[in-house]
Amino acid sequence: MTGTAETAPAPPGGAPAPPGGPPGRWAAAARERAARLEALLGDPYDPANPHGLRALFAADDRRTPPSATENLLAEEGWAAEFVPAAYGGRLTRADLLARALRPVFRRDVALGFGHGITSMFATGAVWAAGREQQRHELAELLLGGGRATILHHELAHANAILRDEFTARPAPGGGHLLTGRKDVVINASRADAHVVYARTDAARGPHSHSVFLLDPAQAGPGTTRHLPRAATSGMRGALFSGLEFDGRDVPGDALVGSLGEGVTLALRTFQVNRSVICGVVTAAADTVLHSAVRAATTGRSGPVARRWHKPLTGVFADLLACDAMATVALRALGLLPGRAHVFAAAVKYVVPDLLRENLEELASVLGGRSYDLDSPEYGALDKLVRDLPVAGLGHAGTASCQAVIVPQLRTLAETAWFAEEEPPPELFRTDADLPALDYRALGIAGGGDFMAASLVGSAGRLAPNRRVGGQIGALAELADAFVADLRALRETCRLLPPYGSRALADPAVCVLSDRYSLLVSAAAVLGIWEGQDGTDPFLADPAWAVLALSRIGARLGIPVPDLPDGCTRQVLDELTRRYRSGLGCDLDATTLAQ
Repeated sequence: MTGTAETAPAPPGGAPAPPGGPPGRWAAAARERAARLEALLGDPYDPANPHGLRALFAADDRRTPPSATENLLAEEGWAAEFVPAAYGGRLTRADLLARALRPVFRRDVALGFGHGITSMFATGAVWAAGREQQRHELAELLLGGGRATILHHELAHANAILRDEFTARPAPGGGHLLTGRKDVVINASRADAHVVYARTDAARGPHSHSVFLLDPAQAGPGTTRHLPRAATSGMRGALFSGLEFDGRDVPGDALVGSLGEGVTLALRTFQVNRSVICGVVTAAADTVLHSAVRAATTGRSGPVARRWHKPLTGVFADLLACDAMATVALRALGLLPGRAHVFAAAVKYVVPDLLRENLEELASVLGGRSYDLDSPEYGALDKLVRDLPVAGLGHAGTASCQAVIVPQLRTLAETAWFAEEEPPPELFRTDADLPALDYRALGIAGGGDFMAASLVGSAGRLAPNRRVGGQIGALAELADAFVADLRALRETCRLLPPYGSRALADPAVCVLSDRYSLLVSAAAVLGIWEGQDGTDPFLADPAWAVLALSRIGARLGIPVPDLPDGCTRQVLDELTRRYRSGLGCDLDATTLAQ
Protein backbone atom coordinates (compact mmCIF):
# COMPACT_ATOMS: atom_id res chain seq x y z
CA MET A 1 0.00 0.00 0.00
CA THR A 2 1.41 3.37 -0.97
CA GLY A 3 2.25 5.79 1.85
CA THR A 4 0.98 9.34 1.96
CA ALA A 5 4.12 11.24 2.88
CA GLU A 6 3.78 14.98 3.24
CA THR A 7 6.01 16.72 0.73
CA ALA A 8 6.37 20.24 -0.54
CA PRO A 9 7.57 21.75 -3.83
CA ALA A 10 11.29 21.54 -4.35
CA PRO A 11 13.17 24.75 -3.52
CA PRO A 12 15.84 26.17 -5.87
CA GLY A 13 18.50 23.95 -4.30
CA GLY A 14 16.74 20.85 -5.63
CA ALA A 15 15.81 19.00 -2.41
CA PRO A 16 12.17 18.92 -1.36
CA ALA A 17 11.19 21.42 1.29
CA PRO A 18 10.68 19.89 4.74
CA PRO A 19 7.09 18.96 5.64
CA GLY A 20 5.22 21.73 7.38
CA GLY A 21 7.30 24.46 5.73
CA PRO A 22 10.27 26.22 7.36
CA PRO A 23 11.88 25.13 10.67
CA GLY A 24 9.49 27.26 12.68
CA ARG A 25 6.66 25.01 11.51
CA TRP A 26 8.36 21.65 12.16
CA ALA A 27 7.23 21.33 15.77
CA ALA A 28 3.65 22.36 15.01
CA ALA A 29 3.50 19.90 12.10
CA ALA A 30 4.78 17.05 14.29
CA ARG A 31 2.21 17.86 16.98
CA GLU A 32 -0.55 17.91 14.37
CA ARG A 33 0.50 14.52 12.97
CA ALA A 34 0.72 13.01 16.46
CA ALA A 35 -2.71 14.38 17.39
CA ARG A 36 -4.20 13.05 14.15
CA LEU A 37 -2.71 9.60 14.75
CA GLU A 38 -3.88 9.62 18.37
CA ALA A 39 -7.41 10.34 17.18
CA LEU A 40 -7.30 7.71 14.44
CA LEU A 41 -6.10 5.04 16.84
CA GLY A 42 -8.99 5.96 19.10
CA ASP A 43 -9.84 5.20 22.69
CA PRO A 44 -7.39 2.48 23.79
CA TYR A 45 -9.81 1.26 26.47
CA ASP A 46 -12.82 0.81 24.19
CA PRO A 47 -13.27 -2.99 23.84
CA ALA A 48 -14.88 -2.50 20.41
CA ASN A 49 -11.98 -0.41 19.04
CA PRO A 50 -10.01 -2.49 16.50
CA HIS A 51 -6.91 -0.48 17.46
CA GLY A 52 -7.57 -0.56 21.20
CA LEU A 53 -5.54 -2.36 23.82
CA ARG A 54 -7.83 -5.39 23.92
CA ALA A 55 -7.38 -5.97 20.18
CA LEU A 56 -3.61 -5.41 20.43
CA PHE A 57 -3.29 -7.80 23.38
CA ALA A 58 -5.28 -10.43 21.47
CA ALA A 59 -3.00 -10.15 18.44
CA ASP A 60 -0.01 -10.46 20.74
CA ASP A 61 -1.41 -13.67 22.23
CA ARG A 62 -1.95 -15.05 18.72
CA ARG A 63 1.67 -14.18 17.87
CA THR A 64 0.49 -12.28 14.82
CA PRO A 65 0.64 -8.59 13.89
CA PRO A 66 -2.52 -6.55 14.45
CA SER A 67 -3.39 -6.29 10.75
CA ALA A 68 -6.11 -3.64 11.11
CA THR A 69 -3.77 -1.27 12.93
CA GLU A 70 -0.84 -1.98 10.62
CA ASN A 71 -3.09 -1.16 7.67
CA LEU A 72 -4.10 2.11 9.31
CA LEU A 73 -0.46 3.07 9.83
CA ALA A 74 0.35 2.19 6.22
CA GLU A 75 -2.54 4.31 4.96
CA GLU A 76 -1.23 7.20 7.04
CA GLY A 77 2.23 6.78 5.54
CA TRP A 78 3.75 6.24 8.98
CA ALA A 79 7.02 5.04 7.43
CA ALA A 80 7.55 8.58 6.12
CA GLU A 81 8.48 9.55 9.69
CA PHE A 82 11.77 7.66 9.21
CA VAL A 83 12.70 9.26 5.87
CA PRO A 84 14.59 12.59 5.94
CA ALA A 85 12.62 15.51 4.56
CA ALA A 86 15.31 16.03 1.90
CA TYR A 87 14.23 12.70 0.39
CA GLY A 88 10.49 13.29 0.54
CA GLY A 89 9.77 12.13 4.10
CA ARG A 90 8.77 13.78 7.34
CA LEU A 91 11.95 13.39 9.40
CA THR A 92 13.31 16.79 10.44
CA ARG A 93 14.37 16.76 14.12
CA ALA A 94 14.94 13.67 16.22
CA ASP A 95 12.88 14.97 19.15
CA LEU A 96 9.95 15.59 16.83
CA LEU A 97 10.32 12.07 15.45
CA ALA A 98 9.86 10.66 18.95
CA ARG A 99 6.81 12.86 19.45
CA ALA A 100 5.25 11.57 16.24
CA LEU A 101 5.88 7.93 17.21
CA ARG A 102 4.50 8.06 20.74
CA PRO A 103 0.82 7.44 19.94
CA VAL A 104 1.75 3.97 18.66
CA PHE A 105 4.21 3.12 21.42
CA ARG A 106 1.78 4.34 24.07
CA ARG A 107 -0.43 1.44 23.02
CA ASP A 108 1.99 -1.31 22.00
CA VAL A 109 5.79 -1.34 21.92
CA ALA A 110 5.71 -4.51 19.78
CA LEU A 111 3.58 -2.78 17.16
CA GLY A 112 5.99 0.14 17.05
CA PHE A 113 8.93 -2.19 16.51
CA GLY A 114 7.27 -4.69 14.23
CA HIS A 115 5.71 -2.15 11.92
CA GLY A 116 8.02 0.83 11.90
CA ILE A 117 10.94 1.64 14.12
CA THR A 118 12.99 -1.34 12.94
CA SER A 119 13.12 0.47 9.59
CA MET A 120 14.68 3.43 11.39
CA PHE A 121 17.35 1.20 12.92
CA ALA A 122 18.11 -0.25 9.50
CA THR A 123 18.18 2.91 7.43
CA GLY A 124 20.37 5.07 9.68
CA ALA A 125 23.57 3.74 8.10
CA VAL A 126 22.27 4.59 4.63
CA TRP A 127 21.32 8.16 5.61
CA ALA A 128 24.77 8.51 7.23
CA ALA A 129 27.03 7.06 4.53
CA GLY A 130 25.03 5.65 1.64
CA ARG A 131 25.37 6.79 -1.95
CA GLU A 132 22.73 9.15 -3.29
CA GLN A 133 21.18 6.39 -5.36
CA GLN A 134 20.92 4.13 -2.28
CA ARG A 135 19.27 6.91 -0.29
CA HIS A 136 16.75 7.75 -2.99
CA GLU A 137 15.86 4.11 -3.63
CA LEU A 138 15.46 3.37 0.08
CA ALA A 139 13.34 6.49 0.58
CA GLU A 140 11.12 5.46 -2.33
CA LEU A 141 10.73 1.99 -0.83
CA LEU A 142 9.67 3.26 2.60
CA LEU A 143 7.42 5.98 1.22
CA GLY A 144 5.73 3.32 -0.88
CA GLY A 145 4.83 1.28 2.20
CA GLY A 146 7.86 -1.03 2.24
CA ARG A 147 9.86 -2.16 5.27
CA ALA A 148 13.55 -2.42 6.02
CA THR A 149 15.15 -4.53 8.73
CA ILE A 150 18.56 -4.59 10.33
CA LEU A 151 20.74 -7.68 10.67
CA HIS A 152 23.01 -6.73 13.55
CA HIS A 153 26.58 -7.79 14.12
CA GLU A 154 27.15 -9.80 17.27
CA LEU A 155 27.71 -7.88 20.49
CA ALA A 156 29.12 -8.93 23.83
CA HIS A 157 26.44 -9.95 26.38
CA ALA A 158 24.14 -10.39 23.36
CA ASN A 159 20.46 -11.17 23.62
CA ALA A 160 18.77 -13.28 20.95
CA ILE A 161 18.55 -10.41 18.46
CA LEU A 162 22.23 -9.48 18.84
CA ARG A 163 23.58 -13.04 18.92
CA ASP A 164 25.39 -14.53 15.90
CA GLU A 165 26.46 -12.64 12.81
CA PHE A 166 27.23 -12.91 9.10
CA THR A 167 30.50 -13.02 7.21
CA ALA A 168 31.09 -11.48 3.79
CA ARG A 169 34.14 -12.71 1.90
CA PRO A 170 35.35 -11.35 -1.45
CA ALA A 171 33.80 -13.10 -4.46
CA PRO A 172 36.05 -14.17 -7.37
CA GLY A 173 34.22 -11.97 -9.86
CA GLY A 174 33.82 -8.96 -7.56
CA GLY A 175 31.48 -8.09 -4.76
CA HIS A 176 31.11 -10.46 -1.79
CA LEU A 177 29.58 -13.77 -0.78
CA LEU A 178 27.49 -13.66 2.39
CA THR A 179 27.31 -16.59 4.80
CA GLY A 180 26.01 -17.12 8.32
CA ARG A 181 22.83 -17.49 10.32
CA LYS A 182 20.75 -15.47 12.77
CA ASP A 183 17.77 -17.14 14.38
CA VAL A 184 16.04 -13.98 15.61
CA VAL A 185 15.48 -11.04 13.26
CA ILE A 186 12.54 -8.66 13.48
CA ASN A 187 10.52 -8.77 10.26
CA ALA A 188 12.98 -11.12 8.58
CA SER A 189 10.28 -12.50 6.29
CA ARG A 190 8.36 -9.24 5.82
CA ALA A 191 11.17 -6.81 5.00
CA ASP A 192 11.72 -5.40 1.52
CA ALA A 193 15.30 -4.38 2.30
CA HIS A 194 17.97 -5.95 4.51
CA VAL A 195 20.70 -3.78 5.99
CA VAL A 196 23.39 -6.29 6.97
CA TYR A 197 26.30 -5.65 9.31
CA ALA A 198 28.69 -8.41 8.17
CA ARG A 199 32.22 -9.29 9.23
CA THR A 200 34.65 -8.56 6.39
CA ASP A 201 37.88 -8.85 8.39
CA ALA A 202 38.66 -11.75 10.72
CA ALA A 203 40.81 -9.52 12.94
CA ARG A 204 39.17 -7.77 15.87
CA GLY A 205 39.16 -4.02 15.70
CA PRO A 206 37.34 -0.95 14.43
CA HIS A 207 37.49 -2.08 10.78
CA SER A 208 36.17 -5.61 11.22
CA HIS A 209 32.68 -5.12 9.74
CA SER A 210 31.01 -3.56 6.74
CA VAL A 211 27.41 -2.63 5.93
CA PHE A 212 25.49 -3.88 2.91
CA LEU A 213 22.06 -2.87 1.59
CA LEU A 214 20.37 -5.92 0.06
CA ASP A 215 17.13 -6.54 -1.80
CA PRO A 216 15.73 -9.90 -0.58
CA ALA A 217 14.04 -10.42 -3.95
CA GLN A 218 17.40 -10.42 -5.71
CA ALA A 219 18.88 -13.36 -3.80
CA GLY A 220 20.09 -16.22 -5.97
CA PRO A 221 18.35 -19.60 -5.70
CA GLY A 222 19.46 -21.66 -2.73
CA THR A 223 21.53 -18.88 -1.15
CA THR A 224 18.94 -17.63 1.35
CA ARG A 225 16.81 -19.64 3.73
CA HIS A 226 14.08 -18.26 5.96
CA LEU A 227 14.10 -19.96 9.33
CA PRO A 228 10.97 -20.77 11.34
CA ARG A 229 9.42 -18.17 13.55
CA ALA A 230 11.55 -17.79 16.66
CA ALA A 231 10.26 -18.32 20.16
CA THR A 232 11.01 -15.24 22.23
CA SER A 233 10.25 -14.40 25.84
CA GLY A 234 8.67 -11.07 24.96
CA MET A 235 7.23 -8.89 22.19
CA ARG A 236 5.43 -11.89 20.78
CA GLY A 237 3.55 -9.99 18.11
CA ALA A 238 6.59 -8.61 16.28
CA LEU A 239 7.07 -11.63 14.02
CA PHE A 240 10.54 -12.80 14.89
CA SER A 241 12.07 -15.33 12.55
CA GLY A 242 15.53 -16.09 11.26
CA LEU A 243 17.69 -15.90 8.16
CA GLU A 244 20.50 -18.09 6.90
CA PHE A 245 22.78 -17.14 4.02
CA ASP A 246 24.90 -19.66 2.15
CA GLY A 247 26.99 -17.89 -0.44
CA ARG A 248 24.42 -15.16 -1.06
CA ASP A 249 25.83 -12.91 -3.79
CA VAL A 250 26.38 -9.32 -2.67
CA PRO A 251 27.09 -6.97 -5.60
CA GLY A 252 29.72 -4.29 -5.22
CA ASP A 253 27.18 -1.47 -5.32
CA ALA A 254 25.43 -2.92 -2.22
CA LEU A 255 28.23 -1.64 0.06
CA VAL A 256 27.13 1.25 2.28
CA GLY A 257 29.99 3.67 2.89
CA SER A 258 33.43 2.13 2.65
CA LEU A 259 34.72 -1.35 3.40
CA GLY A 260 35.37 -1.77 7.13
CA GLU A 261 33.19 1.18 8.15
CA GLY A 262 30.50 -0.92 9.85
CA VAL A 263 31.58 -0.45 13.47
CA THR A 264 31.88 3.30 13.00
CA LEU A 265 28.47 3.49 11.36
CA ALA A 266 26.94 1.47 14.18
CA LEU A 267 28.38 3.80 16.80
CA ARG A 268 27.22 6.89 14.92
CA THR A 269 23.68 5.74 14.21
CA PHE A 270 23.02 3.83 17.44
CA GLN A 271 23.03 7.10 19.37
CA VAL A 272 19.91 8.09 17.43
CA ASN A 273 18.33 4.69 18.02
CA ARG A 274 19.11 4.75 21.75
CA SER A 275 17.66 8.19 22.27
CA VAL A 276 14.51 7.56 20.24
CA ILE A 277 13.86 4.26 22.05
CA CYS A 278 14.05 6.01 25.42
CA GLY A 279 11.72 8.75 24.21
CA VAL A 280 9.02 6.42 22.91
CA VAL A 281 9.14 3.61 25.48
CA THR A 282 8.56 6.17 28.22
CA ALA A 283 5.16 6.71 26.60
CA ALA A 284 4.40 3.02 27.09
CA ALA A 285 5.21 3.35 30.80
CA ASP A 286 2.83 6.33 30.86
CA THR A 287 0.01 3.91 29.98
CA VAL A 288 0.91 1.71 32.96
CA LEU A 289 0.96 4.75 35.26
CA HIS A 290 -2.54 5.65 34.09
CA SER A 291 -3.61 2.08 34.93
CA ALA A 292 -2.20 2.49 38.44
CA VAL A 293 -3.99 5.81 38.97
CA ARG A 294 -7.19 4.16 37.80
CA ALA A 295 -6.68 1.34 40.31
CA ALA A 296 -6.01 3.82 43.12
CA THR A 297 -9.04 6.00 42.38
CA THR A 298 -11.74 3.66 41.10
CA GLY A 299 -14.53 3.24 43.62
CA ARG A 300 -13.23 6.04 45.86
CA SER A 301 -15.08 9.29 46.38
CA GLY A 302 -12.31 10.74 48.51
CA PRO A 303 -8.61 11.44 47.84
CA VAL A 304 -6.05 8.82 46.87
CA ALA A 305 -5.06 6.63 49.82
CA ARG A 306 -1.90 7.90 51.50
CA ARG A 307 -0.05 4.60 50.99
CA TRP A 308 -0.13 5.18 47.21
CA HIS A 309 1.18 8.76 47.29
CA LYS A 310 4.86 7.83 47.21
CA PRO A 311 4.81 5.25 44.39
CA LEU A 312 2.45 7.24 42.17
CA THR A 313 4.20 10.59 42.54
CA GLY A 314 7.63 8.99 42.42
CA VAL A 315 6.92 7.21 39.14
CA PHE A 316 5.35 10.37 37.68
CA ALA A 317 8.47 12.35 38.57
CA ASP A 318 10.68 9.61 37.11
CA LEU A 319 8.75 9.59 33.84
CA LEU A 320 9.13 13.36 33.56
CA ALA A 321 12.84 12.90 34.25
CA CYS A 322 13.10 10.16 31.60
CA ASP A 323 11.31 12.41 29.12
CA ALA A 324 13.67 15.26 29.99
CA MET A 325 16.74 13.05 29.45
CA ALA A 326 15.51 11.65 26.14
CA THR A 327 14.30 15.03 24.89
CA VAL A 328 17.64 16.74 25.59
CA ALA A 329 19.56 13.87 23.96
CA LEU A 330 17.33 13.99 20.89
CA ARG A 331 17.67 17.77 20.56
CA ALA A 332 21.43 17.49 20.97
CA LEU A 333 21.64 15.18 17.96
CA GLY A 334 20.66 18.13 15.78
CA LEU A 335 22.12 21.04 17.73
CA LEU A 336 25.40 19.41 18.82
CA PRO A 337 25.72 16.39 16.49
CA GLY A 338 29.44 15.89 16.98
CA ARG A 339 29.20 15.91 20.78
CA ALA A 340 26.08 13.95 21.73
CA HIS A 341 27.32 10.35 21.65
CA VAL A 342 28.32 9.97 25.32
CA PHE A 343 25.18 11.65 26.65
CA ALA A 344 22.98 9.50 24.37
CA ALA A 345 24.62 6.39 25.84
CA ALA A 346 24.15 7.74 29.37
CA VAL A 347 20.44 8.31 28.77
CA LYS A 348 20.02 4.79 27.40
CA TYR A 349 21.93 3.54 30.45
CA VAL A 350 19.65 5.27 32.99
CA VAL A 351 16.16 5.16 31.47
CA PRO A 352 15.77 1.35 31.35
CA ASP A 353 16.71 1.01 35.03
CA LEU A 354 14.27 3.73 36.02
CA LEU A 355 11.48 2.17 33.98
CA ARG A 356 12.08 -1.29 35.45
CA GLU A 357 11.98 0.13 38.96
CA ASN A 358 8.88 2.12 38.06
CA LEU A 359 7.04 -0.96 36.84
CA GLU A 360 7.83 -2.74 40.09
CA GLU A 361 6.43 0.20 42.07
CA LEU A 362 3.31 0.34 39.94
CA ALA A 363 2.79 -3.41 40.35
CA SER A 364 2.38 -2.78 44.07
CA VAL A 365 -0.38 -0.25 43.35
CA LEU A 366 -2.13 -2.47 40.81
CA GLY A 367 -2.00 -5.48 43.09
CA GLY A 368 -4.14 -8.35 41.86
CA ARG A 369 -5.39 -6.29 38.93
CA SER A 370 -1.98 -6.71 37.26
CA TYR A 371 -2.88 -10.37 36.63
CA ASP A 372 -5.89 -9.34 34.55
CA LEU A 373 -3.75 -9.75 31.45
CA ASP A 374 -6.50 -9.30 28.86
CA SER A 375 -7.95 -6.20 30.46
CA PRO A 376 -7.31 -2.99 28.51
CA GLU A 377 -7.47 -1.10 31.80
CA TYR A 378 -4.80 -3.15 33.61
CA GLY A 379 -3.04 -5.50 31.18
CA ALA A 380 -0.40 -3.02 29.98
CA LEU A 381 1.97 -3.77 32.88
CA ASP A 382 2.52 -7.42 31.95
CA LYS A 383 2.88 -6.54 28.27
CA LEU A 384 5.52 -3.88 28.88
CA VAL A 385 7.52 -6.08 31.27
CA ARG A 386 7.84 -8.58 28.43
CA ASP A 387 8.53 -6.01 25.73
CA LEU A 388 11.23 -3.93 27.42
CA PRO A 389 14.17 -6.38 27.15
CA VAL A 390 13.44 -7.09 23.49
CA ALA A 391 13.25 -3.36 22.79
CA GLY A 392 16.94 -3.11 23.62
CA LEU A 393 16.37 -2.12 27.23
CA GLY A 394 17.85 -5.27 28.73
CA HIS A 395 21.35 -6.30 29.76
CA ALA A 396 22.80 -6.20 26.23
CA GLY A 397 21.78 -2.56 25.88
CA THR A 398 23.36 -1.70 29.22
CA ALA A 399 26.64 -3.37 28.30
CA SER A 400 26.83 -1.55 24.96
CA CYS A 401 26.30 1.80 26.70
CA GLN A 402 29.05 1.01 29.22
CA ALA A 403 31.34 0.30 26.27
CA VAL A 404 30.73 3.86 25.05
CA ILE A 405 30.95 5.66 28.41
CA VAL A 406 33.78 3.97 30.32
CA PRO A 407 36.59 4.65 27.79
CA GLN A 408 35.69 8.36 27.83
CA LEU A 409 35.69 8.96 31.58
CA ARG A 410 39.38 9.63 32.11
CA THR A 411 39.56 12.07 29.19
CA LEU A 412 36.44 13.89 30.34
CA ALA A 413 37.79 14.15 33.88
CA GLU A 414 41.11 15.54 32.68
CA THR A 415 39.90 17.93 30.00
CA ALA A 416 36.17 18.70 30.18
CA TRP A 417 34.62 18.68 33.64
CA PHE A 418 34.60 22.12 35.27
CA ALA A 419 36.43 23.51 32.22
CA GLU A 420 33.89 23.45 29.40
CA GLU A 421 31.32 26.09 28.51
CA GLU A 422 27.61 25.39 28.85
CA PRO A 423 25.58 24.32 25.81
CA PRO A 424 23.28 26.79 24.06
CA PRO A 425 20.10 27.45 26.09
CA GLU A 426 18.03 26.39 23.05
CA LEU A 427 18.90 22.81 23.96
CA PHE A 428 16.40 22.97 26.82
CA ARG A 429 13.70 25.29 25.47
CA THR A 430 10.54 23.69 24.15
CA ASP A 431 9.82 26.46 21.63
CA ALA A 432 13.38 26.73 20.25
CA ASP A 433 13.94 26.27 16.52
CA LEU A 434 16.70 23.71 16.18
CA PRO A 435 18.60 22.37 13.17
CA ALA A 436 17.40 19.24 11.41
CA LEU A 437 18.96 15.89 12.24
CA ASP A 438 21.79 15.15 9.79
CA TYR A 439 23.08 11.60 10.15
CA ARG A 440 26.22 12.56 8.22
CA ALA A 441 27.22 15.06 10.92
CA LEU A 442 27.02 12.64 13.87
CA GLY A 443 30.32 12.14 15.65
CA ILE A 444 31.66 9.46 17.99
CA ALA A 445 34.96 10.73 19.35
CA GLY A 446 35.85 13.73 21.50
CA GLY A 447 33.44 16.59 21.81
CA GLY A 448 33.75 17.23 25.54
CA ASP A 449 30.82 17.04 27.95
CA PHE A 450 28.24 19.78 27.56
CA MET A 451 25.86 18.17 30.07
CA ALA A 452 28.40 18.21 32.91
CA ALA A 453 28.95 21.89 32.08
CA SER A 454 25.20 22.44 32.18
CA LEU A 455 24.99 20.83 35.63
CA VAL A 456 27.68 23.14 36.99
CA GLY A 457 26.01 26.17 35.41
CA SER A 458 22.56 25.32 36.80
CA ALA A 459 23.99 24.81 40.28
CA GLY A 460 25.74 28.15 40.08
CA ARG A 461 22.58 30.01 39.16
CA LEU A 462 20.63 28.26 41.93
CA ALA A 463 23.31 28.77 44.59
CA PRO A 464 21.88 32.05 46.01
CA ASN A 465 18.69 30.13 46.89
CA ARG A 466 20.33 27.52 49.13
CA ARG A 467 19.26 29.28 52.33
CA VAL A 468 15.84 30.38 51.11
CA GLY A 469 14.14 27.14 52.11
CA GLY A 470 11.09 25.60 50.49
CA GLN A 471 11.16 23.96 47.09
CA ILE A 472 13.59 26.36 45.44
CA GLY A 473 15.98 25.98 48.36
CA ALA A 474 15.77 22.18 48.12
CA LEU A 475 16.44 22.40 44.39
CA ALA A 476 19.56 24.48 45.04
CA GLU A 477 20.78 21.99 47.67
CA LEU A 478 20.28 19.09 45.30
CA ALA A 479 22.11 20.81 42.44
CA ASP A 480 25.01 21.58 44.77
CA ALA A 481 25.16 17.94 45.92
CA PHE A 482 25.29 16.69 42.32
CA VAL A 483 28.15 19.07 41.52
CA ALA A 484 30.04 17.90 44.62
CA ASP A 485 29.65 14.30 43.44
CA LEU A 486 30.85 15.25 39.96
CA ARG A 487 33.93 16.80 41.57
CA ALA A 488 34.59 13.57 43.49
CA LEU A 489 34.01 11.50 40.34
CA ARG A 490 36.57 13.63 38.53
CA GLU A 491 39.25 12.75 41.04
CA THR A 492 38.42 9.04 40.74
CA CYS A 493 38.36 9.04 36.94
CA ARG A 494 41.68 10.84 36.67
CA LEU A 495 43.25 7.70 38.13
CA LEU A 496 41.70 5.32 35.59
CA PRO A 497 43.99 3.36 33.25
CA PRO A 498 44.45 4.76 29.75
CA TYR A 499 42.14 4.01 26.85
CA GLY A 500 42.57 0.47 25.55
CA SER A 501 43.64 -1.01 28.88
CA ARG A 502 42.02 -4.32 29.80
CA ALA A 503 41.58 -2.93 33.30
CA LEU A 504 38.72 -0.77 32.01
CA ALA A 505 36.58 -3.92 31.90
CA ASP A 506 36.87 -4.33 35.69
CA PRO A 507 33.41 -4.19 37.33
CA ALA A 508 34.69 -1.56 39.77
CA VAL A 509 35.45 0.67 36.77
CA CYS A 510 32.21 -0.11 34.94
CA VAL A 511 30.18 0.97 37.97
CA LEU A 512 31.52 4.50 37.47
CA SER A 513 29.31 4.70 34.40
CA ASP A 514 26.34 4.44 36.78
CA ARG A 515 27.44 7.53 38.70
CA TYR A 516 28.28 9.50 35.60
CA SER A 517 25.01 8.67 33.83
CA LEU A 518 22.90 9.65 36.83
CA LEU A 519 24.77 12.95 37.18
CA VAL A 520 24.22 14.03 33.58
CA SER A 521 20.62 12.84 33.82
CA ALA A 522 20.17 15.22 36.74
CA ALA A 523 21.63 17.94 34.52
CA ALA A 524 18.90 17.27 31.96
CA VAL A 525 16.17 17.69 34.58
CA LEU A 526 17.67 20.94 35.81
CA GLY A 527 18.13 22.21 32.25
CA ILE A 528 14.53 21.45 31.28
CA TRP A 529 13.24 23.11 34.46
CA GLU A 530 15.35 26.22 33.83
CA GLY A 531 14.21 26.30 30.22
CA GLN A 532 10.53 26.73 31.09
CA ASP A 533 8.89 29.94 29.90
CA GLY A 534 5.92 29.76 32.28
CA THR A 535 3.47 28.42 29.69
CA ASP A 536 3.02 25.29 31.83
CA PRO A 537 2.81 26.43 35.48
CA PHE A 538 3.40 22.92 36.80
CA LEU A 539 6.67 22.43 34.92
CA ALA A 540 7.78 25.95 35.78
CA ASP A 541 7.30 25.19 39.48
CA PRO A 542 10.21 23.38 41.22
CA ALA A 543 8.10 20.60 42.81
CA TRP A 544 8.45 17.97 40.06
CA ALA A 545 12.15 18.67 39.60
CA VAL A 546 12.80 18.45 43.35
CA LEU A 547 11.07 15.08 43.54
CA ALA A 548 12.77 13.74 40.39
CA LEU A 549 16.21 14.90 41.54
CA SER A 550 15.67 13.56 45.04
CA ARG A 551 15.06 10.11 43.56
CA ILE A 552 18.13 10.37 41.33
CA GLY A 553 20.19 11.55 44.31
CA ALA A 554 18.99 8.64 46.43
CA ARG A 555 20.12 6.23 43.70
CA LEU A 556 23.53 7.92 43.72
CA GLY A 557 23.76 7.78 47.51
CA ILE A 558 24.39 11.51 47.88
CA PRO A 559 22.86 13.68 50.65
CA VAL A 560 19.25 14.44 49.76
CA PRO A 561 17.23 17.08 51.65
CA ASP A 562 13.82 16.22 53.03
CA LEU A 563 11.04 16.92 50.58
CA PRO A 564 9.54 20.34 51.32
CA ASP A 565 6.00 20.55 52.63
CA GLY A 566 3.44 20.29 49.88
CA CYS A 567 5.84 18.92 47.26
CA THR A 568 4.32 15.44 47.06
CA ARG A 569 0.78 16.82 47.23
CA GLN A 570 1.47 19.21 44.37
CA VAL A 571 2.81 16.43 42.14
CA LEU A 572 -0.05 14.11 43.08
CA ASP A 573 -2.63 16.77 42.29
CA GLU A 574 -1.11 17.28 38.85
CA LEU A 575 -1.03 13.53 38.22
CA THR A 576 -4.69 13.06 39.10
CA ARG A 577 -5.63 16.16 37.10
CA ARG A 578 -3.91 14.76 34.03
CA TYR A 579 -5.52 11.37 34.51
CA ARG A 580 -9.02 12.82 34.79
CA SER A 581 -8.44 15.22 31.89
CA GLY A 582 -7.04 12.54 29.57
CA LEU A 583 -3.54 14.02 29.46
CA GLY A 584 -0.26 12.16 29.21
CA CYS A 585 2.40 12.13 31.92
CA ASP A 586 5.07 13.53 29.61
CA LEU A 587 6.56 17.00 29.42
CA ASP A 588 4.06 17.95 26.71
CA ALA A 589 1.02 16.80 28.75
CA THR A 590 -0.15 15.20 25.50
CA THR A 591 -3.91 15.03 24.95
CA LEU A 592 -4.85 11.36 24.74
CA ALA A 593 -7.68 9.77 22.82
CA GLN A 594 -10.70 9.02 25.01
